[in-house]
Amino acid sequence: MNPKYKLNDIVIMKKPHACQTNKWKIIRTGVDVKIKCVNCGREIMMDRLEFEKKLKKVEENANE
Repeated sequence: MNPKYKLNDIVIMKKPHACQTNKWKIIRTGVDVKIKCVNCGREIMMDRLEFEKKLKKVEENANE
């Protein structure tokens, strides 16, 4: 299991949030993944399998 994302990465999800952006920052990883909306600051938590299904791409890596 070698995920392409890690803590503090900016990811783009398939569907936009209610605030009309689909950019999220990963703030917690593990069995569950916690992400924070870049635009409005809303935080949501979902299980890893659900997150990987909804993930479109990783936009910015934290170490770059």
